[in-house]
Amino acid sequence: MAHLTPLLAFRWSPRAFDPGAELSRDEAASLLEAARWAPSADNAQPWRFAVGHREDETWKRILVNVPEEDQRWAHRAAVLLLAAHVTAPAVGTPGVDGTAGRHPGPDSRAAYDLGQAVAHLTVQATALGLHVRQLLEIDRAGLTTDLDLPPDVRPYAVVAVGQLGDPLSLPADLLAAETALRRRRPLADLLLTP
Repeated sequence: MAHLTPLLAFRWSPRAFDPGAELSRDEAASLLEAARWAPSADNAQPWRFAVGHREDETWKRILVNVPEEDQRWAHRAAVLLLAAHVTAPAVGTPGVDGTAGRHPGPDSRAAYDLGQAVAHLTVQATALGLHVRQLLEIDRAGLTTDLDLPPDVRPYAVVAVGQLGDPLSLPADLLAAETALRRRRPLADLLLTP
């Protein structure tokens, strides 16, 4: 296996968070600073975040918009963070500006850029000894309403952050997944050409 930095090798997405561990404001700021320095198309930096610390109003509003299945473990995270992106106005008309078929639409680019920002945040969390689990199955309309988001901000994911907890504290049906070996496809399976 090729050499991999420990920040990537040791990253994983647990469900077992320590319900007593807090995330300091400095740690939260460090995560957001890492996201801020992520690359983005045309340096647009379209990502936006709502940060809820355990039991504050933002945290509660984010948690109720996570499926009940995931609330069973997400309620133990020190921070619940909404990752969103600004919708971009359409630029030019396909076929007129010469970009038709070459570039994804502006919202696709914003979502891609947001993914890079969250990835940077995740690596920074690992550097701080924290863990991150991301959720895409969320109530986006509910989050927009409950957090009173501007009309051009599109909720995309909820990111749970915290310190690792005891996997035995999880419901029995989640324990097996939590303690299973991590698996990745072989690199050859990911390559489209030999």
